Amino acid sequence: MDLALFTTASAPAQTRPAPSEQNSVASCLALRRVKGLGCLGFKKLVERFADAEKIFSAPRGELEQVEDLRPEAIDGIVQFHDWQEVANEIALARDAGITLVAYSDARYPARLRAIADPPPVLYLKGELIEADDRAVAIVGSRSASDYGRRVARDLARGLAGVGLTVVSGMARGIDGAAHEAALNAGGRTVAVLGSGVERAYPPEHDKLHARIAGAGAVLSELPIGTRPLAFNFPARNRLISGLALGVVVVEATEKSGSLITASMAVEQGREVFAVPGQVGSSRSRGAHRLIRQGAKLIEDVDHILEEIAPQLARGGAARSSAPTLPPGAGAETQKIFALLQEGALQVDEAIEKSGIGAPRVLQILLELELQGYVTQLAGKKYALERPH
Repeated sequence: MDLALFTTASAPAQTRPAPSEQNSVASCLALRRVKGLGCLGFKKLVERFADAEKIFSAPRGELEQVEDLRPEAIDGIVQFHDWQEVANEIALARDAGITLVAYSDARYPARLRAIADPPPVLYLKGELIEADDRAVAIVGSRSASDYGRRVARDLARGLAGVGLTVVSGMARGIDGAAHEAALNAGGRTVAVLGSGVERAYPPEHDKLHARIAGAGAVLSELPIGTRPLAFNFPARNRLISGLALGVVVVEATEKSGSLITASMAVEQGREVFAVPGQVGSSRSRGAHRLIRQGAKLIEDVDHILEEIAPQLARGGAARSSAPTLPPGAGAETQKIFALLQEGALQVDEAIEKSGIGAPRVLQILLELELQGYVTQLAGKKYALERPH
């Protein structure tokens, strides 16, 4: 890996990231360019090597030990040489005011990092904050009825009112109504796009795009300049559900992309909620089908809060009580936790001191982070959450 490309004076000294951060971004961008390597393969690689930078210096034999990694992906990693293009992409993002958030970055949403196929890099306009981990997604029909828009606004306003972040896809109809209501209520909202993050889509949402970036976050896993082509959106939907505690479907036809989001939410272990609509209306059929399949019927924000309250309570308890594990924690988890009680640890230190394999250590740290027992610091260090 040609690190010189990322540590030279290509950016002003006062704005240039620290070399370690910059190299991590570069490594993740490079892995996204490797032919035959998808997000599933990416996660398996970082679980094995713990650090994206180490993947490019790994011997072929070690890469071949990664389960289900395709031969063309291994060839692409070993033979990768497009570092100048990676450097150009970093410069382009900087010049456009876009933040690149690598998988290893502490700002990368912990909930999204836990899904099976997380993006190596997020393109960000705006800012991600810790409170965004407490989020609910609201999605639905682009051709929404007045009823659907009203319900979406009421739900988003209610969620914002109790400090929850509203996630959606900034599409016409239900998505746009949810974003606007959250902003108007003074709350946080995150938009996940199926195009380059700099592009407002649909075009009439350019002002909404700017408002969200100014008071929340606009995200995409797609490179700058990517057009909003139809095949980008199904994959985008897994990020909407991945960021959230649960997904609310408000009006959806039987072929709606919102049902894809709901399906992915189930796979990711998220709650799925559906708002009942008018019997016989095509816009109601998707939501009604979800209810028949076991989605929770909701009529107001209290119904959502009742279902996600245990998850919210776990997070709150972790931040307000002494850092002790529940009695049922496994031996390996207790071992890692005991080491963290002695002080913050980098991943490599946790692996060395515990004698536990890298994939299992990463899994334990992630589980502890999601449960609120551990926080990730700069420099890829982990520390216990202390009571406030």
